[in-house]
Amino acid sequence: MRSSARSGPRRLATAFALAVALVAPVAVTAAASAATTLTVTQALAAQDGRTAAVTGYVIGQPTSSTTVLRSGFTSDTAIAIADTAAETGPSRMLYVQVTAAYRSTFGLLTNPGLRGQRITATGALTAYFSHGGLKNPTAMTLGGTAPSPSQSPTPGPTPTAPGGGYDSTYYANAVGKSGTALRSSLHSIIKVQTKLSYDQVWEALRDTDQDPANSSNVILLYTGRSQSKTSNGGGVNDWNREHVWAKSHGDFGTSTGPGTDVHHLRPTDASVNSTRGSKDFDNGGSPVGEAPGCYTDADSWEPRNAVKGDVARMIMYMAIRYEGTDGWPDLELNQSVNNGTAPYHGRMSVLLQWNQADPPDAFEKRRNQRIYERWQGNRNPFVDHPEWATAIWG
Repeated sequence: MRSSARSGPRRLATAFALAVALVAPVAVTAAASAATTLTVTQALAAQDGRTAAVTGYVIGQPTSSTTVLRSGFTSDTAIAIADTAAETGPSRMLYVQVTAAYRSTFGLLTNPGLRGQRITATGALTAYFSHGGLKNPTAMTLGGTAPSPSQSPTPGPTPTAPGGGYDSTYYANAVGKSGTALRSSLHSIIKVQTKLSYDQVWEALRDTDQDPANSSNVILLYTGRSQSKTSNGGGVNDWNREHVWAKSHGDFGTSTGPGTDVHHLRPTDASVNSTRGSKDFDNGGSPVGEAPGCYTDADSWEPRNAVKGDVARMIMYMAIRYEGTDGWPDLELNQSVNNGTAPYHGRMSVLLQWNQADPPDAFEKRRNQRIYERWQGNRNPFVDHPEWATAIWG
């Protein structure tokens, strides 16, 4: 009786130890597998249902096997990631399902600033939208932290912080370059954009140029006047869509492309817009009665001091964005103030001075960020890095 009573516990202990020994290697193997982090390229080649962690840059919201929205996001249910932040081909992107638990943190409709940031997602490598994907995520990480589904993501970097908040992502291929190499790199980066219709520009400007002190108004570029968002049109005191790079300089009109690029379109008093016309930019002239601080003569226009740098950086953006490679004219800066319909805008030396004299302010930085997050998905690099103007044009 005594011997039998003692042997029972021994058998149980032995059985437990054996079970632990048998299970432990499996647990270690699973942990090791979960710890393996793949690139997007590797994940696309391993669509076999395995569980893996994948690291990549958020490109946008996938809506079909061949379409990824880079702005104007419509839901929080999926994101597309890639090995580089400048990727444009959906075939090189991994579509990551964002389940309900993670949508408040990783959905692009709720968090448009997530675009361009690096994340790690863990889940099953299996098709999503009939496209290489990762589904049923068990973990999603932003900035090296693994927040729980109820946590908010760590705020993204300020885009115009010293050193450039997007230097390691959006501008990764441009940092450290100058001259033609910098110009070429920036063109490759910013040409990736969502193109708007001319009608969409109205709504975009109501967002990008909103008065910080009155959300019902926009700030007009040349007059500085705060005016109702709804008072747009062609009337004398209405506001309309000013092409800072005059649309006749290259004869691109208002067609989708440079004619609808919000980076150089601004709300402007209709009659002041008419007075400016298609003139190049330069110092001097007679005062413009409707726009205090602005001056004009027969062939040039000088904006008020508060937006001189804004104007310069918009012109510089256009010269880098449109290089004649996508069916539009090759836009260039020059020293002339009589460019007419040629695809040039001047005066370059004055624009470079304005860029230095009037650095980007909070309004201009917000505008750049808004266009990137909500409308076109690309940035004006000279708002983020005004010094790049000198690095390119001297």
